[in-house]
Amino acid sequence: MHVLVCDPISPRGIAYFQARPEFKVTVLPKRLTEAELLPLVADVDAMVVRSETKVTRKLMEAAPKLRVVGRAGVGVDNVDVEAATARGVVVMNTPGGNTVTTAELTFFMLGALARKIPAAHATMIAGKWDRKAFQGTEIAGKTLGILGAGRIGTEVGKRALAFGMRVVAYDPFLSDARAKALGFEGASDPDAVYRQADFITVHLPVTAETRGMINAESIAKMKPGVRLVNCARGEIVNEADLAAALESGRVAGAALDVFVTEPLPADHKFRALTNVVLTPHLGASTEEAQEKCGLEVAEIITGYLLTGEVRNSVNLPGVDAKTFELVKPYVGLGEKLGKLLAQVAPVGVDRVYVTFGGKANELPATDPVTRAILSGYLLAIGSHGVNPVNVRAVTQAAGITVEEKKSDEPVTYNEWLHVQLFRGGQKVASAGGTFFGSPTNPRIVRLSSTPVEIPTQGIVLLLNNRDIPGIVGKVGTVLARHQVNIASMSLGREAVGGQALTALTLDSVPPAACLDELRADGAITNVQVVTL
Repeated sequence: MHVLVCDPISPRGIAYFQARPEFKVTVLPKRLTEAELLPLVADVDAMVVRSETKVTRKLMEAAPKLRVVGRAGVGVDNVDVEAATARGVVVMNTPGGNTVTTAELTFFMLGALARKIPAAHATMIAGKWDRKAFQGTEIAGKTLGILGAGRIGTEVGKRALAFGMRVVAYDPFLSDARAKALGFEGASDPDAVYRQADFITVHLPVTAETRGMINAESIAKMKPGVRLVNCARGEIVNEADLAAALESGRVAGAALDVFVTEPLPADHKFRALTNVVLTPHLGASTEEAQEKCGLEVAEIITGYLLTGEVRNSVNLPGVDAKTFELVKPYVGLGEKLGKLLAQVAPVGVDRVYVTFGGKANELPATDPVTRAILSGYLLAIGSHGVNPVNVRAVTQAAGITVEEKKSDEPVTYNEWLHVQLFRGGQKVASAGGTFFGSPTNPRIVRLSSTPVEIPTQGIVLLLNNRDIPGIVGKVGTVLARHQVNIASMSLGREAVGGQALTALTLDSVPPAACLDELRADGAITNVQVVTL
């Protein structure tokens, strides 16, 4: 498997990749443009980036083997996540690697802003001594407003409390109990932060709701003389509105590490303002953060490529290695159930209903299993490019709803995985599976309500027949006449003399003449060949 390291990461991260004999590792000596990367990605399975390299739709289209993009850092603005999901590419980041580093920078920026340290330093270098020009403000007793109380925002708030500040935090996922446990005051919306805060720091991702949220309208709601810190994403701030507020004094000062355009243009208005602290996107620029992010991105990519473990994915629910080992047998069984049903059900299915029973009810994660069922089904009906990453999006686009249920109802087997397909409110097919003896021995044990035993590998001949004496011998004779050998056979029936389902595992695909001969028998119907 080919791993392409596009941006610099720590030597420990590169060594982690190189220690795996399964990997071919290419480390680019410098950042390349999209045009320069296009001819290099044809055989790439994984890409490692920081914030510099742009992973675009066009780049992914040129990389048919690409399975994962790992971002050594938090933000994935430079990765087209929507295109990655559509192509079945997992996008992972390393949110823990630079948490402390960015929180520390934020707090140092806040202090530098309050005490005007950069400007005072510049005058000292120029040979001046002007104490009166740099009177600052204490932060003790002041209110810090935090927009986004995730990992970094929480760490900033902890440091603010240690310096005697009051912390008011807004985050849509911050509960009152969590805020109280941290010593914060929770805010119901950003306006509540704007009204109270002497300092405001931003720690939100860029979304349709947050893009440009610090603008003339929101600034007008803030306390006069407020000071702003942004070490998150430049796009959250309307730079023209902030510059105007800084010039008028409505905002007393700003400390900015990120910008809409990076590098910051030489003629940008911020450069001419004396009440602004500017740094060139240093949030993760410490030895410790680079070491942690580089090693972590190598670990999560390796885990995904070698074991299927999903950590820190922004477009696929995470499953750690221990959990994945527990669900892995069900993933394989689910794929086979989906594949089987696709070959026996009529077209136009609009609903899939998955039931987890017995010990399967206790699985710590069921999403990977459901994704495997859907992948098996869609691939078998002819969908292209489907995998567990994009399968839910593909299913939704096809107009198929998916329902899952963990059932406590008694079942015949210790483990029970059951899939039902519906069209127009009517069930059109169903199949159930379990394991015989161990998770390495899966079996399909029910097909359309009829008990049966079908291995999950090979060629299976399915046929419905009347339960009459001699029918099994007749089928065997026809197959023998066409040189088709039977590996195993299972027969299930509703009642004596009623309808039966016969499933035969074969060593080869029966020729058309053989199938026609079986269909010609009046006691046999629904002759189908299924490949598992």
